[in-house]
Amino acid sequence: MTARAPRRRTNFTYPRVGSPWTYAALVAILIGSAFPLYWSLVVSSQSNDAIAKVPPVLIPGGHLFDNIARVFDTTDFAKALLNSLIVSSAITVSVVFFSTLAGFAFAKLRFKGRQGLLIVAIATSMVPHQLGIIPLYILMAKLGWTGQLAAVIVPGLVTAFGVFFMTQYLTRAVPTELLEAGRVDGCSTARLFWHVVLPAARPAAAVLGLFTFMQAWNDFFWPLVVLQDNPTVQVALSSLASGYTTDYTLTLTGTVLATGPILIVFLVLGRQIVGGIMQGAIKG
Repeated sequence: MTARAPRRRTNFTYPRVGSPWTYAALVAILIGSAFPLYWSLVVSSQSNDAIAKVPPVLIPGGHLFDNIARVFDTTDFAKALLNSLIVSSAITVSVVFFSTLAGFAFAKLRFKGRQGLLIVAIATSMVPHQLGIIPLYILMAKLGWTGQLAAVIVPGLVTAFGVFFMTQYLTRAVPTELLEAGRVDGCSTARLFWHVVLPAARPAAAVLGLFTFMQAWNDFFWPLVVLQDNPTVQVALSSLASGYTTDYTLTLTGTVLATGPILIVFLVLGRQIVGGIMQGAIKG
């Protein structure tokens, strides 16, 4: 028998500079993604007849601050922004904390019924949200929470998606050997969670926080049902477009104002999100 020659290792490197078609496709995607927001800004800075002009107006006008004043005069938009900020922030902080806590328990702690409880938590996400509106409203009415922000915050304090997401992430992100070493040094479970798990979960927590904030901020149906005269920003936007004739300038001005907080949250959490993606790419 003849010995096989050893295989040669080929050092493959990705090209540092992309082709012109790659950059052209990226620029086209960027323009297509940003154009709706830019168009909303253009229309919100024009008079109402600008949206029907042919060719369409593509340059911002000088009526933006007048239209913003009309938005706050037409509806209690400041209160709606504050309500949405309180609701979205409270839900985001709670979902990230409790989902990370539950994910740590399901991923790294061993207790009876662990798999069954995780399956039940995941199964709850398969139930349509609309099926629970009536019993949930009856419960809020008995508690006397109708018209109060607690009726929107409390049902969203933890989500099945958040628990599953953090469980899957912490299973790989936190080595079991590191937890065992911490226990040998005398760390309790609470200290392990605070000093080991939370720092490791920061990238995933940023992603979950962004998704949760966007979902809570964009929620419309449940706040419309339960808050009555104490609206969130999406309910206030619907009232701007509910006239006999739609004032598109007014509606899109409110849309631009409602989009601002989401962009701010993305800018704040963007570094953690990109860092988490790069960390996963390097480990993979």
